Amino acid sequence: MKRAVFAAVLVLLALAAGCTVGPRYRRPAAPAPAPDAWKTQPPWQQAAPKDAIPKGEWWKIFNDSALDAYEQQLLQANQSLFAARDRLDQARSLARVATADFFPQLSADPSAVRERGSGNRPLNGELPTIVNGVPQPVPPYTQSVYTVPFSLSYEADLFGRVRRNVEAANASLQSTAADLQNVQLVLTAELAADYFSLRELDAEFQVVQESVGYQRKGLDLVNSRHNGGIASGLEVAQQAALLDSTLSQLALVQQTRAQYEHAIAVLLGQSASALTVPVAPLQATPPPVPLGVPSDVLQRRPDISTAERQMAYQNAQVGIARAAFYPNITLSGSGGWQSIELAPLLNAPSLFWSLGVDALQPIFEGGRNRANLAAARAAYDQSVANYRQSVLTAFQQVEDGISNLSTLSQALSTQGAAVEDARRALAIANNRYIGGVTSYLDVITAQTTLLSSERLETQLLGQQMVSSVYLVKALGGGWDASEIKDQQVHPQAIQAVQP
Repeated sequence: MKRAVFAAVLVLLALAAGCTVGPRYRRPAAPAPAPDAWKTQPPWQQAAPKDAIPKGEWWKIFNDSALDAYEQQLLQANQSLFAARDRLDQARSLARVATADFFPQLSADPSAVRERGSGNRPLNGELPTIVNGVPQPVPPYTQSVYTVPFSLSYEADLFGRVRRNVEAANASLQSTAADLQNVQLVLTAELAADYFSLRELDAEFQVVQESVGYQRKGLDLVNSRHNGGIASGLEVAQQAALLDSTLSQLALVQQTRAQYEHAIAVLLGQSASALTVPVAPLQATPPPVPLGVPSDVLQRRPDISTAERQMAYQNAQVGIARAAFYPNITLSGSGGWQSIELAPLLNAPSLFWSLGVDALQPIFEGGRNRANLAAARAAYDQSVANYRQSVLTAFQQVEDGISNLSTLSQALSTQGAAVEDARRALAIANNRYIGGVTSYLDVITAQTTLLSSERLETQLLGQQMVSSVYLVKALGGGWDASEIKDQQVHPQAIQAVQP
């Protein structure tokens, strides 16, 4: 009868183990319906589907072999990326820890003790030996005790606490996997932006250097005219001041370039003094970026996936807090061998064992469980708000990127015309000065205007390339949320015999 009752209890526990309390996770809706198309029209013809952003290597859309090489170095040596990968490994191991509760816990604690009992020990209710009416003293004793005990415990997942723990651990694992991809996207985008900024400075250095060349020629011309008594000393001083100012600008461009070179070195996992980026003036045009529709961003951006997986994690925490209101059923057993002599230790008479079921039902907890549940629900609501904010921010960043490129495209077109006008104005000013029609101040003004116009043109091109990089980043860099779906752990039978 006892065996039948115990077996019935086990069957009931097994049937009830399919019950899981707490809310099932459903991905909340975005803060507002995603628009059908982007508000700003891009300044290029839409790319065809075959021109999609390369998955994992989005920077190849720029067709720059030097950038490709630097990006590969970053993936192999960047320390922040290494740290993000280690965090993913840690999250995977912690998720495996959560699955351990699906299996019974078995432990052994063998011992060998040699002990002596005191002759003056308390009798603990035992009657003393009486001889001739006189109680006799308790004799001391010395004995050995050999024990080989085993204990077994198993928590019946009656209300899904263990399953919710694993669900939370897997959501955290996937969140960390998405975070790794976001770190990689941020770092590779920063490298590309620094790279194009450096190339723009190479082009700007070339422009300023050319200005130094024709300003030196201008100074030679004014000196010759001054020596011939045609030009005044004021004109010589004015041209010399302009040349010195331009040389200062040249040094500042070199300084800024050095800072970008140092930043690239750190991204590549190198000392700032160990890397030299060859000079190569920027000669590129932004590629057409496949935008897709706004709703695609919800699946493309790893930071949005991180926020979405955090919601799943917090939802599982609500289930764990809810399970605390229900009984915690534990099956336990112990057994082994015990003997005062070593030889008969493993004999049948030395065997001992026990089996039991423990049901811990919280009754009065001073409001602890209720407060924990309220805190878990508030944390979930907070994660929903964070998710919706990340969606709004993503839409804003894409719109900003498209708007920036449209504006820069128009500005670059008009600035090209401004450079041509400035060159023509300088030629006219030189001719008028040589012909004695005007003062040299007009020439200096024309030189200054040309230099400013040419520098602005190169800066606009650099900004255009950097904006293209950040637009690709805002779109997720070709990443897709499906890439983290396999990042989860499941209980495996081999765990039952693993320490």
